[in-house]
Amino acid sequence: MFSGAHVILYTPDAEADRAFLRDVLRFDHVDAGEGWLVFRLPPAEVAVHPSAGEPKHEFYLMCDDITATLTTLEDRGTEISRPITDQGWGLLAAVRMPSGAELPLYEPRHPTAHGSSP
Repeated sequence: MFSGAHVILYTPDAEADRAFLRDVLRFDHVDAGEGWLVFRLPPAEVAVHPSAGEPKHEFYLMCDDITATLTTLEDRGTEISRPITDQGWGLLAAVRMPSGAELPLYEPRHPTAHGSSP
């Protein structure tokens, strides 16, 4: 029924953050026209959590080895904005994109759906 998911990140400097996704994270991409880059993401999953407040959405990049990932990103000049913390369900950290927006990363300890068949 569905062929994929499309995630949109709204940031104050979209051009700089697109360059970050292209050059630092090295995500494959297509040019949708006039330099508007659309990036291929790693396999994904979606979870639904309860909220007593306003609905919100979050975007995390998952990795198998968060320490190695952060080391690689630091070597490419990326600022680690939140060091690794143990959340029980996984190890969580964040990097700063050029716009100043944080991009959370985590190494899950829970079963993941993105590697299993639907």
